[in-house]
Amino acid sequence: MALMDQLVAKAKANKQRIVLAEGTEPRTIQAADRILGDGVADIVLIGAKSEIDALVKEYNLKNIDKATIVEPENNPNAQKYADLLFKLREKKGMTREQADQLVKNPLYLGTLIIKSGEADGQVAGARNTTGDVLRPALQIIKTAPGISCVSGAFIMIMDNEAAKQYGKNGIMVFADCAVTPNPEAAQLGQIAVCAAQTAHDIAGIEQPIVGMLSFSTKGSAKHEMVDKVVEATRIAKELNPDLIIDGELQADAAIVPSVGASKAKGSTVAGHCNTLVFPTLEVGNICYKLVQRLTGGTAVGPILQGIAAPVNDLSRGCNIDEVYQTIVVTCNQAIGAKERAAAK
Repeated sequence: MALMDQLVAKAKANKQRIVLAEGTEPRTIQAADRILGDGVADIVLIGAKSEIDALVKEYNLKNIDKATIVEPENNPNAQKYADLLFKLREKKGMTREQADQLVKNPLYLGTLIIKSGEADGQVAGARNTTGDVLRPALQIIKTAPGISCVSGAFIMIMDNEAAKQYGKNGIMVFADCAVTPNPEAAQLGQIAVCAAQTAHDIAGIEQPIVGMLSFSTKGSAKHEMVDKVVEATRIAKELNPDLIIDGELQADAAIVPSVGASKAKGSTVAGHCNTLVFPTLEVGNICYKLVQRLTGGTAVGPILQGIAAPVNDLSRGCNIDEVYQTIVVTCNQAIGAKERAAAK
């Protein structure tokens, strides 16, 4: 079964409630109609009902009546959400009047619905910038416990025979490739922990093995950038003592068993990594694009990591399939977070 089929099946078996803040965006509402028809998730659409009704008629949508529609300008729960927003942001200087206005903003309203426990995740970005999507998420939902930075991972699905020897039959996780330009050691350690969660929850990798990448392997070079990766590895182990991780490792030492055995003698991680953490965004972004093109593979993402409840950002050039897949990914992130919380 293909990875996305597995994620759809898991979402159907443990249905989550996902907010689509851009409920009147054509690609988004068409993806929502498919999600509802397939029974993948419960959907909250934010937008004026008259606009939603017009889109239902225009695209002949059959399942939107199963969604919960929340109108920002005619919301019976507006005062409740405004009170919550004011309470959360009063010490940051927000006034009551500002809170009353911001609950009419779909991106803020969506995150307030999640913060209230009435939804499990949000997808937006088809018509809004990444900054606009992330700002309310960080102000209201905030980062997960022990995490102070948001990062973006890609699931790399490499179908050619040469690449299938790496990761889980050619499936690997790369991070951070999308958000934090030059993470400090503490942030890089957090990215490693989050990337392992993404590998487990989304990539179907039951035992994530994390390689902290550098241009050095186990002291073969001396530089402050190497020191950062070594310290990040130590911090990641502190954050999650059960995490299987090693670093610093060069890329070949991380994924090729013979090279790992030669360059990092005694390491049970070197040569077997399925989750790669890059020292900077520049490196990660370049690498995922090169691997995608050179292998003819698929890059699923960016999957945003580190937020206390999953919020994912679409490309403004996305298509309906990509919106559908992002909703599925968000469901699986929510499921994984609940499973970890229950295990504690």
